[in-house]
Amino acid sequence: MPSQPHTARLESRALIAVGGEDWRTFLQGLLTQDVETLSAGELRFAALLTPQGRLLYDLFILGREDGCLIDCAAERRDALIQRLTMYRLRAKVTIAPDDGPVLAAWGDAPSGAGWSADPRLPALGWRGYGAEANAAAAEADYDRHRLGLGVPGPADWGEDASYPLEADFDLLNAIDFKKGCFIGQETTSRMKRRGSIKSRMLPLTFDGEAPAAGAEILAGTLRAGEVLSGSAGRAMALVRLDRVEGASLTVDGRACEVERPGWFQHSPESVIAGHRPGDP
Repeated sequence: MPSQPHTARLESRALIAVGGEDWRTFLQGLLTQDVETLSAGELRFAALLTPQGRLLYDLFILGREDGCLIDCAAERRDALIQRLTMYRLRAKVTIAPDDGPVLAAWGDAPSGAGWSADPRLPALGWRGYGAEANAAAAEADYDRHRLGLGVPGPADWGEDASYPLEADFDLLNAIDFKKGCFIGQETTSRMKRRGSIKSRMLPLTFDGEAPAAGAEILAGTLRAGEVLSGSAGRAMALVRLDRVEGASLTVDGRACEVERPGWFQHSPESVIAGHRPGDP
């Protein structure tokens, strides 16, 4: 008998329904992801950036026959609706909260309708919208699964604090560099084109409880990064790639190591190319 998938309701996430005859062109000019080719039932990962290219909102976009659902941080849904409404101007677009739950499943594939493969990484599993499932796992279980794969989450990039490439959005299928203009595109495309990505979010391993958020990671006496979020034995960190390569690292006086997950494709050669003389 096949085993059941692990399933959790993500209380930290909420939905926005977007519709109207102009919904595609409206979102196409705002988000990092292509929505012109989004089909009904298809799920894509995306972001809404500041004009300066920093992360404001991480989003999942689910195509529907008459529009799309946006899966966003629950605590920031009202602010996102307000921002989208501000951008709407004369576009024929409807923007409204949707009370449906957001589910996540991992391990064995879930059965039934309403599930879509997580577009960031196959090993993450599936996200459910309108799906029926016995959500026996907790959201904390899902977060441990995500962190185990080395994938950063909303607690790591904050609001208007990180560039999407620092948060690995380009490696996790959130940015379509061929789609044309979006808010913050100039900075994002320039960083990608020039290879000037000095810092990336990567998992950090250590013994004992997780250091506090903001704890400094040292390569000898040089600052090599900082802890973002995590739990015992493992955390997510923003690290200087040129300083952690082959270095003996410590955090809070403890030895630690930076992992490079299989999906992470940032080579030492591009690290060197991305470091300019005179950088701090």
